[in-house]
Amino acid sequence: MAKSIETVPDHQALRLSQERPASTQSGYPMLVVALLAMVLAGVGIGQLAQDNAALGASLLVLGTLTFTFVAIGFYLLQPNQAAAILLFGEYRGTDRSTGLRWRLPWLSRTKISTRIHNITSDRVKVNDLRGNPVEIATNVVWRVTDTAQALFDVANYMEFVEIQIESAVRAIGARYPYDDIEHKETTLRGDAEVVSEELEIELQDRVARAGITIDECRLTHLAYAQEIAQAMLRRQQAEAVIAARQKIVIGAVSMVESALQLLSEKGVVELDDERKAAMVSNLMVVLCSERDTQPVVNTGTLYQ
Repeated sequence: MAKSIETVPDHQALRLSQERPASTQSGYPMLVVALLAMVLAGVGIGQLAQDNAALGASLLVLGTLTFTFVAIGFYLLQPNQAAAILLFGEYRGTDRSTGLRWRLPWLSRTKISTRIHNITSDRVKVNDLRGNPVEIATNVVWRVTDTAQALFDVANYMEFVEIQIESAVRAIGARYPYDDIEHKETTLRGDAEVVSEELEIELQDRVARAGITIDECRLTHLAYAQEIAQAMLRRQQAEAVIAARQKIVIGAVSMVESALQLLSEKGVVELDDERKAAMVSNLMVVLCSERDTQPVVNTGTLYQ
């Protein structure tokens, strides 16, 4: 009989560790204890000087051991800094309280910054939706929000973020074309805000398993790769000329239609089909030509 395989939900598979508060305390009360231990050791030394060896040695040993025990447990935390507390390799919580802190000497600590980080990625060469190679770079603002995941779920969370940035840029760059002269679809160049927002969502999904939160993501560089830059520039220029010509022709046809309609309504001249065709041809040449037109005076008739 086949055994059923138990599956683990995605959110549990990705979240191997989870941050929780550590059992630590303020270091200032223990600082007072350390000072009292020093005083106790000093009294012991004084008793030894007074030939009271038994009491002096006891006080000196007690004061020294107490001071050493207390001093080992001190550590400092700056604002936006945390310390993961470990007991023989087992995670025991995270301390986020700033200032002088104290923990039991057999507990080790690993500090981690929760400040905002800013990374500008290298230029990544990506094939866009149409297969054209483009260069993309992005600026990412991020921070650590779960210290346990950042320290224990990935080998190096800094390198992990950098690698995931490149992967996300490649994934998003391949979803859209670089440009669309007709403006009928989302493009990398024409819709930078939309692309940046989608890149931020994509990147957040990738780094969430490391306890990282993406605050902002913006494209800083976008261009065709050097090997096709000149060819794509010529194509863009040609597409722009074609688009401009189309608008000129549409406008010229509208103007010719209006002219013929006004001539007919006001009865300025009666035109048969052949004369209308000649007028349309002349008006189209005048309206669509890139050069100044030269008038030709016909002293005869159209049929001579």
